[in-house]
Amino acid sequence: MKPATMKLYTFFRSSAAYRVRIALNYKALSYESVAVHLRRNGGEHKKEEYLAVNPQGLVPVLEHEGQALIQSPAILEYLEEKFPDPPLLPAEAVDRAHVRGMSMLIACEMHPLCNLRVLQYLRSDLGQSEEGVNSWYHHWIALGFKALEEMVDSSGPYCFGKKITMADVYLVPQYYNAQRFKCDLSNYPNLKRIVKTLNQVSAFAEAAPEVQADAE
Repeated sequence: MKPATMKLYTFFRSSAAYRVRIALNYKALSYESVAVHLRRNGGEHKKEEYLAVNPQGLVPVLEHEGQALIQSPAILEYLEEKFPDPPLLPAEAVDRAHVRGMSMLIACEMHPLCNLRVLQYLRSDLGQSEEGVNSWYHHWIALGFKALEEMVDSSGPYCFGKKITMADVYLVPQYYNAQRFKCDLSNYPNLKRIVKTLNQVSAFAEAAPEVQADAE
């Protein structure tokens, strides 16, 4: 591992932070983990001290070389540009576009509709029952994973080709949360196979929520 020159503000169950932990591990980059609890005491991400780090009040934030970087897609692209070896994007432009397409299907189409603050808004402001919230979550997961199941490599070990890519980094956390919310994943055998393979890779296993220092 390279010397710890980074600080990651994280929450063990945040899928966005989970992505960044995977990438940091995969690139063998050492970092200091700073837990920001999204539920305790009304949410530590809403406190003045954390808003001074990220005015948006979200995790993750990656601090490196005096800069505070927000939004996991931007952080992942930064890590890829700054530390290109081992790569998470293929060499060919068209292949990179395919990988980014799968990644953004999750980051832009699925995750924003299923994250904690959206679910809290459905419950508190819109008065939805737990059944209604779960129905919402399951709907968007099914819609995204149905498409992704057709897009990933149907025979290879990973989402695209024979090497781990950014698409794998996005898939595992979203699949993890889908399992946590008891989504029916039986229609996605390709995704199940890929996730099973990836969870045996140390970079992914060591980023899992249950093994984080702030896990509950």
